[in-house]
Amino acid sequence: MTGHNPLGDREVASLSQRLRGQVLARGEPGFDEARRVWNGMIDRVPRLMVLAAGADDVAPTIEFARQHGLRLAVRGGGHNVAGNGTVDDGIVLSLKALDSVHVDAGTRRVRVGGGATLKPVDTATIAEDLVVPAGVVSSTGVGGLTLGGGFGWLTRTHGLTIDNLVAAEVVTASGEHVRASAEENPELLWGLKGGGGNFGVVTSFTFDAHPLPSRVYAGNLVYRRPEWEKVLAAADTVFADLPDEVSPIFTGVVPPPSWGLGHDPVLILGAAWAGSNAEAGAAWFASVLKQLPTQERIVGPVPWTEWQSQVDPHFPHGARGYWKNTSLDRLDDGVVEVLARRLVEHELFGTAFDIHVMGGAMARVPEQATAFPDRSAAYWLNIYGFWRDRANDERLTAFVKTFAHEMQPFSSGGTYVNFLGAEHGHDPWRQALAVYGPEKLARLSALKREYDPENVFRLNHNIPPVGPQA
Repeated sequence: MTGHNPLGDREVASLSQRLRGQVLARGEPGFDEARRVWNGMIDRVPRLMVLAAGADDVAPTIEFARQHGLRLAVRGGGHNVAGNGTVDDGIVLSLKALDSVHVDAGTRRVRVGGGATLKPVDTATIAEDLVVPAGVVSSTGVGGLTLGGGFGWLTRTHGLTIDNLVAAEVVTASGEHVRASAEENPELLWGLKGGGGNFGVVTSFTFDAHPLPSRVYAGNLVYRRPEWEKVLAAADTVFADLPDEVSPIFTGVVPPPSWGLGHDPVLILGAAWAGSNAEAGAAWFASVLKQLPTQERIVGPVPWTEWQSQVDPHFPHGARGYWKNTSLDRLDDGVVEVLARRLVEHELFGTAFDIHVMGGAMARVPEQATAFPDRSAAYWLNIYGFWRDRANDERLTAFVKTFAHEMQPFSSGGTYVNFLGAEHGHDPWRQALAVYGPEKLARLSALKREYDPENVFRLNHNIPPVGPQA
């Protein structure tokens, strides 16, 4: 930071006069509501909230934070489980109003504001029978999802969200507005594809979109306790020749009452056929059911936006969350034993695990083409909690931590930053090295030194400008 000038009413007023958006200080009407992020466990109180009205509000806010020595948190959709979109006693720059979505059906390009969430993007694109690969909870922010990678129901079909990112408008730590694309600042675009919010504030993203019918053939297959080991152990075989049109996800969870599945934990295999031929989708589900039969299933044509938002009610704003993740090369006997045993231990709705089946288009992108840390994994495991009662914080956080620790001997070493919960007291360089490895971290660190040498953008899964040896 460049200074530590005193901050009073006059200074705040001077910032307000430079912005089209609103500046809220502690105690002002609307401040408490504006400061809260999705994860209710993260309860931080900034000194100021800047509700940007447009991209032109970003540079003055960055300058103000640097001038007054205040830590700066940048918030898109505010859905980050680690709570990186807020800060105690600093400034939160909210991009919520930068939520425009423009679809050019002719070029199949979609421009999305840095504060948009997935739902309006899905709604606007599917109206043109197009889709941008994204996440599985429609209230997720496009910005955070994209900058970390972007897993979802189309990962095997069209790659990660970053694999479809073609350009970004960025405001750097110095206040400069730059465009990152294959033609302009291509190294910056590379870093944005998995390197998080380390290099600037992205005010808009431009994506390639892909054809998708407004109704897809999709479904969930439900398996009870006696079948879990059999189903999980068969995954390597059942998915050996998996078509790109499907990106299956296993979910182990205690079902909520609204699902009508009772109170005992279940294993669910979900997938959507991302192709125009619904008959081919039906045939694929039939082939899976032949190998892994179950009478409990809901399979058939469904509107894409409905499929994309099916789990939204279970991740409401204010839910309390803690997540861990790792990549896996196979679901062998040791992995299956831990997963099945841990699923038995799920006592109530509020903890779960997802196993994303990887490969396909995502795995065909060259490893060094993006900053994303690992494309070789066969599976990606996310262990997570989402509960409402703070009395469960310690117990359910411990459940996630011990579960993740037990999976470490089977890990192939990958870590996905979007599935990382809040960790305190960690060494940023060591964590970044564990995520990206030495080669990619060296390249990302060089990019950090170019665009943010003072580490203004450090309230994230941080990539320091220099390592501990410097």
